[in-house]
Amino acid sequence: MDWAIIGDLLRVAVLAGLVAAGLLTVMIWKKNLATKVTYIRLVVQAAAFATFFLIFSFSIPLLYVLAAIFAMTIVLGRLYCGWFCPFGLLMDLTIMARKVFKIRYRNLPDKFNEVLHQSRYLLLLLFLFLPAALWLIQPPPNIAFATLMAQLLAGPFRPYSILLDPMIPMLVPWKGPLVINQINFSYPYVQEFITYTGQNIGQALAIAFVAVTLAGSFLVRRVWCRFCPTGASLAVMNRFKGFKWSPMLHIEKDEQKCTKCGVCKRVCQVQVTEVYEQKGGRIDTSMCMLCLRCAEMCPYEDALQLKLGSKTVFRSRNWLEPSTRE
Repeated sequence: MDWAIIGDLLRVAVLAGLVAAGLLTVMIWKKNLATKVTYIRLVVQAAAFATFFLIFSFSIPLLYVLAAIFAMTIVLGRLYCGWFCPFGLLMDLTIMARKVFKIRYRNLPDKFNEVLHQSRYLLLLLFLFLPAALWLIQPPPNIAFATLMAQLLAGPFRPYSILLDPMIPMLVPWKGPLVINQINFSYPYVQEFITYTGQNIGQALAIAFVAVTLAGSFLVRRVWCRFCPTGASLAVMNRFKGFKWSPMLHIEKDEQKCTKCGVCKRVCQVQVTEVYEQKGGRIDTSMCMLCLRCAEMCPYEDALQLKLGSKTVFRSRNWLEPSTRE
């Protein structure tokens, strides 16, 4: 067996062991039911960060990575956004930093928040149709070459790589925009600024973008997720006729057990209001990232449930008192 393959298997085994140990530690030692899922999610996010680093260290066509994420969406919805996205992890760490300084977050006005969410689809349409325009301007010499460029997200297909940017971890296995002590750092969309606008202007725009998104995430929870074009791509599937059953993973509400206390509305990181406003049943909204903060904080037993099809995966528990199932 090739030593490189053995090394890769060892790295995967070590990563799996660390993840298992982290999850087990949280499950055993974290007794507070109102934060246990949050800490489990942080462990999963850290594991996803390392996994993406490993994935991008291989010569895998980027189109396949993008297609795999989108295919997962049909079953799991925007679970990727809430649990696996490296850019989402950075924003969550920024939120934790804000809590250390005891600075309150700010909510956006509901109408403005809705506008931001809807603007995702305009950005998505731009990135979807831009390759067609670039193809007409400079068509590939033949289909075989066009197929190769599509797999590598190169040539007229380069705009699709923008949808891949939030998936790229802050540490990358290639030469990133910033190198410190031979460690390569990256940041979503920074390389795109430099590529499309030139080195000098691109660097200035990149620095401004990093500053604005970090400051925004410090003050407003998951601010970029509200109009992320990748998130729109993951959420758009159930808007098509015939895919109303999608995603299979969803939040469901028991109206009889809900007292309209408003906790779910207050704790939602992207200000989803449907969980609070909807009377009951399946919560259908493209804004929900399935982070489970609402179900985790809901103080009423079984009022909110995470379901995969008809099977319950997680349910709210009365964390104010010992659960009847424990």
